Amino acid sequence: MNGTFNAYSLKPFIMDAITKKGFKQPTEIQEKIIPTALKGKSVIGQSQTGTGKTHAFLLPIFERLITEKKEVQAVITAPTRELAQQIYKEALTIAESSEDEINIKCFVGGTDKQRAIEKLKTQPHIVIGTPGRINDLVREQALFVHTAQTLVVDEADLMLDMGFLVDVDNVAGKMPTTLQILVFSATIPEKLKPFLKKYMENPDYQQVQPQQVSAMNITHYLVPKKSREKVDVLAGLLKAFNPYLAIVFTNTKAMADEVANKLTEKGLKVGRIHGDLSPRERKKMMKQVHALEFRYIVATDLAARGIDIEGVSHVINYEIPTDLDFYVHRVGRTGRAGLSGIAATIFTPSDEDALVRLEKMGITFDSKDLSKGEIVDKQDRKRRELRKGEKQDDDIDAKAKSLVRKPKAVKPGYKRKMKWEMDKIKKRERKIKRRNNK
Repeated sequence: MNGTFNAYSLKPFIMDAITKKGFKQPTEIQEKIIPTALKGKSVIGQSQTGTGKTHAFLLPIFERLITEKKEVQAVITAPTRELAQQIYKEALTIAESSEDEINIKCFVGGTDKQRAIEKLKTQPHIVIGTPGRINDLVREQALFVHTAQTLVVDEADLMLDMGFLVDVDNVAGKMPTTLQILVFSATIPEKLKPFLKKYMENPDYQQVQPQQVSAMNITHYLVPKKSREKVDVLAGLLKAFNPYLAIVFTNTKAMADEVANKLTEKGLKVGRIHGDLSPRERKKMMKQVHALEFRYIVATDLAARGIDIEGVSHVINYEIPTDLDFYVHRVGRTGRAGLSGIAATIFTPSDEDALVRLEKMGITFDSKDLSKGEIVDKQDRKRRELRKGEKQDDDIDAKAKSLVRKPKAVKPGYKRKMKWEMDKIKKRERKIKRRNNK
């Protein structure tokens, strides 16, 4: 990428905001999205988190904004309150550089709906929020989206997983047929495609493949559970790492609470982030996290995609995610802004299949273990499997040789016949071994 933001001929106040942010040149997703979005065309942008997609849609929205029109011109939807508020914060930063007043409002669930309705006596230029709350305000006839020229659907696959696409659909149905839709998603699952086809006619599709499946400056550790209590291994890792800030990931809310409670019992001060927290609890927790009141946070995958937490030095997978794409999202919380990070995974033999698939995705693991409160190098888990396989092959060879004996009367071609018999026995024995190992 050799381009600069000057190539887009953006309004002076937008360029001023870009300079204040310290942006030197567009990221790959920005280079691919901005020119098309500036023309008012619909775009699907597929990229991982942390690639700069927020400004890929914000900059064109501000460029196309007509401040004299006191009506809704862009609606930006995000799956979580925290992500919506982050986008709102970035939008306000751009708007501050403008001499004209740009009215931006953020509406998320868990807040007073009546107060939100009162704020809409004057319609904002840009609306940012969670789909459920925006849909509520449209239904109440407090928010008028029929004037909007752009709809952004951020983290669309997460919207789908969380069941919010119905609300987005309802909001989009109230918008003009000439609507520009900007969809951003890490993956494009099959169930998302009907929505895309319904509202997007021949959209421009842009995909940014990460150069590495995870950042080069992230080191991936594998730590065996062995016969120990898993939470003891986790507590040992947290103490040995002595992190600036560590996020421990679990697959369920119940497990997050269980792990957080057990760590608290061990004397660690632990924060927790998951979908069962009330809006007030989540807001308080995020405030405490940003104030560095916690060095350890136990979270579900909500924090991997929908929340930006600065300064994460370590990520620990207490459980490997069922959807392995989430491994990449989780570990992407660390090693940001050019800093190094460590991602550790506590594993059991039942995780072997998932580990092999992660390795095929390009993850390289360092085998580690806990010993006397310290993290030490450990032999690669595959060595044992390799030796085990070699021993099994030796056993099969010995068994085949014992069953196929050299005939007393040697005839021409007997060696070929013996080899054929031995190969037949070996094949049968390996089949039996594989069946027994399943």
